[in-house]
Amino acid sequence: MTKKVVALELEADSELSEATKAYFDKCREKLGLVPNVLLAYAFDDRKLRAFTDMYNDLMLGDSGLSKLEREMIAVAVSSVNHCYYCLTAHGAAVRQLSGDPRLGEQMAMNYRAAELSSRQKAMLDFAVKLTERPDMMEESDRQALRDAGFSDRDIWDIASVAAFFNMSNRVAAAVDMRPNDAYHTMAR
Repeated sequence: MTKKVVALELEADSELSEATKAYFDKCREKLGLVPNVLLAYAFDDRKLRAFTDMYNDLMLGDSGLSKLEREMIAVAVSSVNHCYYCLTAHGAAVRQLSGDPRLGEQMAMNYRAAELSSRQKAMLDFAVKLTERPDMMEESDRQALRDAGFSDRDIWDIASVAAFFNMSNRVAAAVDMRPNDAYHTMAR
């Protein structure tokens, strides 16, 4: 962890609400760490809560998309945006959820190199097009997802996860957010 993030954690712990301190304690218990992205938001308890509420809803809430599929979207979008933080953290999640260390690396480099189902490829093609050329989205893009077995609610979730990571990637780049060292060795 960089000195900058350590200072944020020390400063944040003394100024956080009891609910946020409890949340960080739960992170330490379940993950063995507090993700640096949470520490970066810790300067403002309301912003931290807004971020975690949205993240938890999109990535852990009810959806027709599996947790692995949502993490795959995070990595594909972050690859387009060259987001060091998210490629490292969510690449580790893909490795862990899939049980395949190569998949996380392939996703980070170029998802098209991975052995994906036609459903997964359609999902990632949509998320990447939405990232690179949102003004070019057409009904045929949505129909391709329906043809691959996705519902309109699933399409909403794919778009929402892609949009969230586009926003997160830009914030991470703006503030030089660095991943926790532990992510580099997870699920290898």
